[in-house]
Amino acid sequence: MVLICVNLCPTAEFNYHISIFILRFLILPTITLIQITVAYILDLLIGDPQWAYHPIRLIGKLIESVECILRRLSIPERIAGIFLTTIIVTVTYLTTYAVIRVSGQWYYVCEIMTGTVVIYFAISIRSLADEAKKVMTFLKENDLIQARKALSQIVGRDTAYLNEEQIIRACVETVAESSVDGILSPLFYSFAGGPGAAMAYKAVSTLDSMVGHKDERYIRFGWASARLDDVANYIPARISGVLIPIASFLCGYGLRKSLRIAFRDGRKHQSPNSGIPEAAMAGALRVQLGGPSTYQGEVIKKPFIGDVQNRLTLESIGMAITIMQVASLLFLTCGIGVVVCLKWAFS
Repeated sequence: MVLICVNLCPTAEFNYHISIFILRFLILPTITLIQITVAYILDLLIGDPQWAYHPIRLIGKLIESVECILRRLSIPERIAGIFLTTIIVTVTYLTTYAVIRVSGQWYYVCEIMTGTVVIYFAISIRSLADEAKKVMTFLKENDLIQARKALSQIVGRDTAYLNEEQIIRACVETVAESSVDGILSPLFYSFAGGPGAAMAYKAVSTLDSMVGHKDERYIRFGWASARLDDVANYIPARISGVLIPIASFLCGYGLRKSLRIAFRDGRKHQSPNSGIPEAAMAGALRVQLGGPSTYQGEVIKKPFIGDVQNRLTLESIGMAITIMQVASLLFLTCGIGVVVCLKWAFS
């Protein structure tokens, strides 16, 4: 195919440039697949490092600094929030792109390795599982105080007065919701645009977690960040509504119930995306999730999702973790398959 295209071109110089372009088009997807696969394996083996210079922490510090500057300016909060979102996502993408390209000035393999590490920092399969397992461990030891503390590291709600069932419910919900923004979405953007796109997505997610709140301080300032996060997770969340039921089936928990609850209750959540994986997980486990939760001392009424067929137990957390891990593997496999098919179709 490359030779055919070259022979049709009029000049030798043009032939050279078009050949390089086509070869890069055919080779780059393969390199990206290698980067994603190695990053996935690294995450399973090592987990997300608690490093002071972790890219996500650096993005968080940048958000804080830019927010302070923008709040000093005499501009409407919503406009300032749009500037914040644009600056953070753009700087994150360009910085990632520059670091990867500079690393390639020494050896091309350095560029590949740097891109792999970037994707590795963007996904968090093992860390999510480990944090949920900490909650399980403390509950097994009947240590509710430590279980609440461990839960507070992965949820935004108040945990100080939760009983055992409420802790389990919150943990299962977080595993379900985080399977999208912590795993499927970063992988989705890695497949779509490589390491730069994956880290740009993490900038969007970090913005939403830091300023995308509906309290008085951020209701206007964080509007752009929250809306962009909704858009960024829209497709991956709906993919999760299919992958979680399939993963549930492969784990022996059933398919139809998970699919049915995902379609029935997925839109009940106030978030356009979070309710879908949560509903699919509730259907897979045949439990009821959702309901009122307390945030910063204020009780927020949320609809119940799923049916009460099984009680929430410690095993529910373990089952949710297993389904999440299988769903992530399914997404990786499907993503590789799609890229390979597209490469074959255009080669």
